[in-house]
Amino acid sequence: MAREKSTGLMDMTNGPVLGKLIRYAIPLMVTSILQLLYNAADVVVVGRFAGATALAAVGAAAPLNNLLVNLFVGLSVGTSVVVAQHYGAERYKDVQQTVHTAMLLSLISSVLCLLVGVLFHRQLLALMGTPADVIDLSARYMLILFLGVPFMLVFNFGSAILRAVGDTRRPLFILSCTGILNVLLNLFFVIRCHMNVAGVALATVIAQGVATVVILVLMMREQSCIRFEPKRMRLHADKALHIIRVGIPAGMQGLIFSISNSLMQSTINSFGSVVMAGNTAAGNLESFLFQALNAFYQSAITFIGQNVGARKYERLPRIIGCCVGCVVVLGAVMSGAALLFRTQLLSLYNTDPEVIAVGVRRMGVLLPTYVFCGLMDVFNGVLRGMGYSLQPMLLSVFSVCGMRVLWILVIFPMFPQLQLLYLSYPISWVLALVLEAVFFLYCYRKLRAQTA
Repeated sequence: MAREKSTGLMDMTNGPVLGKLIRYAIPLMVTSILQLLYNAADVVVVGRFAGATALAAVGAAAPLNNLLVNLFVGLSVGTSVVVAQHYGAERYKDVQQTVHTAMLLSLISSVLCLLVGVLFHRQLLALMGTPADVIDLSARYMLILFLGVPFMLVFNFGSAILRAVGDTRRPLFILSCTGILNVLLNLFFVIRCHMNVAGVALATVIAQGVATVVILVLMMREQSCIRFEPKRMRLHADKALHIIRVGIPAGMQGLIFSISNSLMQSTINSFGSVVMAGNTAAGNLESFLFQALNAFYQSAITFIGQNVGARKYERLPRIIGCCVGCVVVLGAVMSGAALLFRTQLLSLYNTDPEVIAVGVRRMGVLLPTYVFCGLMDVFNGVLRGMGYSLQPMLLSVFSVCGMRVLWILVIFPMFPQLQLLYLSYPISWVLALVLEAVFFLYCYRKLRAQTA
């Protein structure tokens, strides 16, 4: 407890779980939502002031941008797990080495992702079947976003390190300030400078750059075991391998998820730019619910990671129960509110009745079942916190991506309707949840047996 009071960090291995979980998750939740506001501000400003074609361009670019970035973001998940386990075990020298290894990995990842994105973004848009009236704007938007990828990745790695030791407040403060900056720059570049999608992309990059500088300064001034000193960056082989062993499967899972989402987007593109615009608006609104529930996925990783590091396995069921309960309650409240006001919320993005009607149909199918997505992610986080990464990736790929691809290739052609396409989401969530829960029970019993 002295460690917690003296550094402002959080010891998750002692005391009641629920209070600490909520204290940890709420800033994380708000931070994730503010991060999402980067894209939401792009979508709202473009939809209101640049028209449905520009809105469709942003929507077409988003899955591809995620596809190329998610593989490297997975390494930040590995960083969080490794730091949390060492911190829970009070191995502070290992924490220091992991921090400097992770920050160097973030720079290497940034260069690789930047090169791939800049060189191949237009070809990937063409492969997705992006319509001719949209592709030029989408390509311009993606190119500028990829120029800002180094900022985004370095910030994510820094945030992952802070989260691993229980600090979710400082990332919240950073994103609060830079989120406001992003919205103001969006309005200036689009309305005042008439820069269309290029303006919102540039605003996002500038805001991400400011956030990255601030988090680096904070970590360099830190007095605890997560202090960052650039001159000490090096790849400690054991730490790098541990991060990669956990992070690469997490990144591959994100990459394959993005491929399946790109396939979904490609199918949606075949309905035309109006459906693309309505789908983009609804998907952006649903992202707020996803990020709120995803806070408990990230909480599960850190809480489970610290307790596994401390070898306090008897606390794991209590942590899982608290995460599941929070997801169910929060998911029901937020889904119900979004369903009740979905028409008004969609009109914030675009006032075209046809665009709004498409969004209403999508939300009517997905929102009532979104809690299963949150529960699926919680068990995924639990397994990652325990040190498993390949197995949850394989389970998720089989159940989520495999189901969606099968649905698109086999079932959808027989009944080519949007509502049927959207049904593939909840079906895949439930299947993944069941498989992950069963695998956790197997791993937990094995762990307790070995301990005994």
